Amino acid sequence: MANKAFGFHIVDYYYHQHYKDGKWLEPIFTSNPNIDIEMSATSLHYGQQAFEGMKAFKRKDGGINLFRPLENAKRFRMSCRRMMMPEVSDEQFMYAVTETVKRNTKHIPDYDPSMSLYVRPFMIGTGHNLGLRPAPSYFFGVVVAPVGIYFNGDSAGKFLIVDDDRAAPNGTGLYKVGGNYGGAIKIQFDAKSQGYEDALFLDPATHQYLDEFGGANLFGIKHNTFYTPKSSSILKSITNDTLKILAKDVLGLDILETQIPLTDIETFDEMAACGTAASVAPIGSLTYQEKVYHISESMGPVTKKLKQLLLDIQYGNIKDDYGFQFNVTL
Repeated sequence: MANKAFGFHIVDYYYHQHYKDGKWLEPIFTSNPNIDIEMSATSLHYGQQAFEGMKAFKRKDGGINLFRPLENAKRFRMSCRRMMMPEVSDEQFMYAVTETVKRNTKHIPDYDPSMSLYVRPFMIGTGHNLGLRPAPSYFFGVVVAPVGIYFNGDSAGKFLIVDDDRAAPNGTGLYKVGGNYGGAIKIQFDAKSQGYEDALFLDPATHQYLDEFGGANLFGIKHNTFYTPKSSSILKSITNDTLKILAKDVLGLDILETQIPLTDIETFDEMAACGTAASVAPIGSLTYQEKVYHISESMGPVTKKLKQLLLDIQYGNIKDDYGFQFNVTL
């Protein structure tokens, strides 16, 4: 089935839909994982594209859950709008995602809180166009793959703080677009080559405050409060938003979105990375310019409770009072 790591896996069906002459053409489901694209396509030369990341979870009863998929649809529209691409309605997005998941049910790992089916909706600019302008046509697709954990599970990992920037101030950091990630590949690779789980970026304006990881948000716990960085360059994580709700409603924590200075790191009792791929990954230490900031030797009690609550909702183990679970009807 899948190993306990992220990677690509050939599945049975992929969603393909083209946008031409101002309208969407009929979608198709195909077993062909390849697409034809013009060499002069805007997505190849100028990065006109956007994507989403979400998961399908197998419940104990064999049913399948998506987690807050309409939030992904909303964020996808926001990204497409920023990149001057056609927007996808909730109905179109949900059809594309649910039907692709349903056609690949045999690839969804059996119930296991560390396993799921990763779902990647995306859009790219296509058509012949070498000018710096929006593409004449577009491709909307969905690809899925069974995956395991992204970081080192429940172990408190060590992370590296870098001086490189993920996104520019007032740039595209708020949107889920490829340029934000492509520029971080080498930075993440170098961090992992040095034995770190991932690279944590500082705010691009001043380099004084913690921002986010290459593919995850950050939160910290102290004084009965859930802290998470506030910045104009951070992608708003659906996972982080959920954790804030659970921290407040279930655990009774105060919620504070604020700038978190580098110098405040060791004042926190707990810290963790969070996101669709990361789930909730505890941070043991953060290293910046050879200085090691120690936080915790293991997953803290609040982080552990939050992660369990998140997983229990995603996998349908507890009553969902928020409407976060979306049951995929087979």
